Amino acid sequence: MSNPSARIARFRAAGRDRLGLVTDTGVIDLTDELATRFPGGMREIIERGALGEVVTAGQGRSPDFGENEVEYLIPIGDPEKIICIGVNYPDRNEEYKDGQAAPTKPSLFIRFPRSFVGHGANLVRPPESEQLDYEGEVVVVIGKPGRRIARESAYEHIAAVTLANEGTIRDWVRHAKFNVTQGKNWDHSGAIGPWLVPFTDAAQLDDIALTTRVNGELRQQDRTRRMVFDFRYIVSYVSTFTTLVPGDVLICGTPTGAGARFDPPIWLKPGDTIEVEAEGIGRLVNGVEDETAR
Repeated sequence: MSNPSARIARFRAAGRDRLGLVTDTGVIDLTDELATRFPGGMREIIERGALGEVVTAGQGRSPDFGENEVEYLIPIGDPEKIICIGVNYPDRNEEYKDGQAAPTKPSLFIRFPRSFVGHGANLVRPPESEQLDYEGEVVVVIGKPGRRIARESAYEHIAAVTLANEGTIRDWVRHAKFNVTQGKNWDHSGAIGPWLVPFTDAAQLDDIALTTRVNGELRQQDRTRRMVFDFRYIVSYVSTFTTLVPGDVLICGTPTGAGARFDPPIWLKPGDTIEVEAEGIGRLVNGVEDETAR
């Protein structure tokens, strides 16, 4: 799949955190000129509706770094909120084999920024559990603040789209009956990225293919039109109980096929490569390593 033309990334290169545009031949560094206009970084750019200005600023410029010279960071380093949607594809609900119909309201949980790494970095498997699992998901980033947002105007509040591998420590999500927080927030257990793609058209979300591969093997495959709760509904529902603000991250659910659902389960291990890909957004790639003793 070809990459989208507008790819805005946070990255580290030459000993410094930077912001710029990713092209097919490298990365354009716009850090200095953007810092004078947007001292608040990516969140301020989003809040001021200026993602398009970033794209324009890089037009016609040659890359400053090769892609192998940069370390991708999560696209928004300091979001106020990261809210995740659970069990949001029909086949994923059926995996639970509990006889229940599809839910009428979404399951939600919170993740912390520290639990994610950027594109190209390794997910970290902790010594407390070998049950590190993958979940490929489409992510929306809020641009316009709002409370009790109407479903029909929800897309007006989305600034950008990206991807997540919503990595999970499976046995820890089952430590309590109604609580998955402790299995979802291990340091560096998931990934977001590689970049932000400005959201300008409903076709970027309404019916796109989403896949996850592990070591080249297709494990997850579905289309967003089959989501139990679509993107408009998610924005509207979440904004009912909390004010959404620029830079908030909504991680919108994974298809069937995670490692926990195999018999026996197939957990991620050091040396594995996970690729999450969606049409018009790109491909998020991460390896796996064991946590070193601290």
